[in-house]
Amino acid sequence: MSQDAKPLLIKRYASRRLYNTETSDYVTLEDIAGFIRDGREVQIVDLKSGDDLTRQYLLQIVAEHESRGESVLPIEVLTDLVRSYTTQAQSVVPQFLAMSFEMLREGQSQIVDNMTRANPMAAMPGFDEMQRQQQAFMKTMMAGWPGAPETDEKATGDDLDEIKKQLSELQDKLSKMNK
Repeated sequence: MSQDAKPLLIKRYASRRLYNTETSDYVTLEDIAGFIRDGREVQIVDLKSGDDLTRQYLLQIVAEHESRGESVLPIEVLTDLVRSYTTQAQSVVPQFLAMSFEMLREGQSQIVDNMTRANPMAAMPGFDEMQRQQQAFMKTMMAGWPGAPETDEKATGDDLDEIKKQLSELQDKLSKMNK
């Protein structure tokens, strides 16, 4: 089994400090979030009791990101999650969420593939530019997902301004074609 295939073991000491057993150093929640974004599975256990605390810490990471305004989960989803803890739906929700995220992971590669394959719209003026912008958008949206296409680390506001300018030019061309 490769090193990336087995979970990274993090031990929680009585002082609540988190210890990375591979690198023999202490880590923060943000470090753990980084490992996960890099595609690594983690397992967090209490050193004294041996209890698996992974779920508790993953929820804490999500809560911290949400509280900083890095909202990913719409309020309706959060509300439905709370409701699922008090209803019979509790048994189906975990499987549904797992399947949904799996479909999203699979779909991201299919979307990129569909954008690059030959299709009838390829003859449309400006299609190549539109396709390049769609790919840039998908790379940005999927940044940090395991298996997602690599992104340029130096994406700036200038890139966004350039995309907006090109989109405006395409809209002008399309409106001229419709007249």
